[in-house]
Amino acid sequence: MAGPAVVVIDLQLGMMDGAAMPPFHDHEGMIARTRSLLAWARTTGLPVIFVQHDGEAGEALAPGQPGWPIHPAIAPIEGEPVLHKTVGDAFAETDLAARLETLGTRQVILLGAQTDQCVNATFKGAVARGLDITVVGDTHSTWDWNGETAEQIIARYNSRFEAEGAKVVKAAELADK
Repeated sequence: MAGPAVVVIDLQLGMMDGAAMPPFHDHEGMIARTRSLLAWARTTGLPVIFVQHDGEAGEALAPGQPGWPIHPAIAPIEGEPVLHKTVGDAFAETDLAARLETLGTRQVILLGAQTDQCVNATFKGAVARGLDITVVGDTHSTWDWNGETAEQIIARYNSRFEAEGAKVVKAAELADK
């Protein structure tokens, strides 16, 4: 069986540029860790799959809007697919499951945004398909919400991911291998 596929969820400019919404927590650090992780994956020959949220007309993440593109510092390279979705779970309306099957893998490494929305929904989609899941715990992010800081939300979800069977690691644990 092939090694894992790296799935990069919704790391789009609109979530980090501050134009339509505040940048999510530690976005600069997260982009740096993502760059390192992608360099490791590409060097080791792991497939990288990008997921891009297509918001509704007028939203920051709507196709064609300035916030829609994947952040240029971590943009896909030639041959890396970009899957488009309009719901949280990247498995729900894309061919992500079929792509993993074609690659011969039942393992995913998940990272991206938003921790408590699309990352969580995609995690649940992977669980439902019985995949072996690694979540890069310092390479997904969100915003403060409902009395909790982003750090608290991220920590809570990392604990939940682990409790539900995922391996939760730091980017350096993978990238420094």
